[in-house]
Amino acid sequence: MEEIDRITGEIIGCAMRVHSRLGPGLYESVYEVVLARDLVRRGLYVERQKAVSFEFDGMYFDEGFRADLVVEDCVIVELKSVSALAPVHARQLLTYLRLMDLRIGLLINFSAVHLRDGLKRVLNAWVPAASRDAGGPPYPSSDASAPSV
Repeated sequence: MEEIDRITGEIIGCAMRVHSRLGPGLYESVYEVVLARDLVRRGLYVERQKAVSFEFDGMYFDEGFRADLVVEDCVIVELKSVSALAPVHARQLLTYLRLMDLRIGLLINFSAVHLRDGLKRVLNAWVPAASRDAGGPPYPSSDASAPSV
């Protein structure tokens, strides 16, 4: 978990620098390009607008959704530029995490006056079917998303 904490720390640090230099109010796509470039410059592997396919109930979705950023193949970064984050934004990110079988995502709203108020860390505590078959519960007893960082 230390590696994930280091990566999310780098992402948050870069996002704060981008926000302090550009300020709130631009299109999400501008923040995406600049943040991705800064992360790459810091030596992180970043995929932008990653098309994600999945299967559900015998149906295959070739491009079911696009993740804004996937960093180091382990953190989804979902970017927003909205007046306020809504609960649906965290639920959307949690769905992405579950479909990609990843454990952590960052929801970043660049329209917040202070970026710390627009940051939310979302944890996927879902246990895959193989673990459930071994006797583990499908979901933890606590909420799957953590409070804002």
